[in-house]
Amino acid sequence: MKIGTIDLGERPVFLAPMEDVTDISFRLMCKRFGADMVYTEFVSADALIRSVNKTQQKLNVADEERPVAIQIYGRDVPTMVEAAQICEAAHPDILDINFGCPVKRVAGKGAGAGMLRNIPLMLDITREVVKAVNIPVTVKTRLGWDADNRIIVDLAEQLQDCGIAALSIHGRTRAQMYTGEADWTLIGEVKNNPRIQIPIIGNGDVTSAEICKQRFEQYGVDAVMIGRGSIGRPWIFREVRHYLDTGETLPAESFSWYLNILKKQVEQSVERLDERRGILHIRRHLAATPLFKGIADFKQTRVAMLRAETVEALFDILDSIPDKFHTGYGFQSDSQVSESIDC
Repeated sequence: MKIGTIDLGERPVFLAPMEDVTDISFRLMCKRFGADMVYTEFVSADALIRSVNKTQQKLNVADEERPVAIQIYGRDVPTMVEAAQICEAAHPDILDINFGCPVKRVAGKGAGAGMLRNIPLMLDITREVVKAVNIPVTVKTRLGWDADNRIIVDLAEQLQDCGIAALSIHGRTRAQMYTGEADWTLIGEVKNNPRIQIPIIGNGDVTSAEICKQRFEQYGVDAVMIGRGSIGRPWIFREVRHYLDTGETLPAESFSWYLNILKKQVEQSVERLDERRGILHIRRHLAATPLFKGIADFKQTRVAMLRAETVEALFDILDSIPDKFHTGYGFQSDSQVSESIDC
């Protein structure tokens, strides 16, 4: 599969753009575990042209994470064009336009998924951004605004005509937000449309290697994008790649191996921010990780873990888990695996 001249190999798997999740340290970790392409957090075009420092920092990309896409969102043509040119100067491999974010503060103001209620403007923005930059431009969007307006099959053709190099589709409407199950049937319909010549990337509810393989096989998509399934579980890309390449489930590592990855995320978050903000930032990963699911009587430990305010206190809690709860069912013993983590 190629986006422009970028060769992403066979059945590539991408890390989805996620606000407050896909910072540079998390992108690098997912890349090292096998993500074929990664995306930045979405970048506000308005804030970018106003030179808001926090927004400008989102443009920082590292050579080690390439190919990498910067994603922008906005609600008018001039602002999006100027922001696109600023992003291009940061040297990403791809520029992605967000027409899919459903949250009220974005969609309610007409940006993100809000554009699904103003298709002419969406197409104008896309067309002019494609003209304004010399790197591939892609789009990420949803099936439509609501169940009565699932317009993605026709919309995909219109976006392709604007010159985009690939289209990512989340299998929900804006009205669904993140509830219910993602519906991939229309994603498959877009892919099977003989008039579609650009790569189609499917997104939504891919939480295991088996599901990822099924999405490729059943819907024929060119790539699969994993979002929430990677939070607190960056190693999912390693599991997925092994299963896609071999058809076999990757054997589990030791509990401590996974625990050390989470601790590494904590350290990187604190290093990038500071102790207080770094711990606040990483709590989402600790709350979402499947590593602690199914552990009996874990509630009090979970509460303490999410309330810890220092790295020392947090690591004391994490380090106590294996002995305190006799974890290890389904995991290899620590003596069977290397504890080194290349992240």
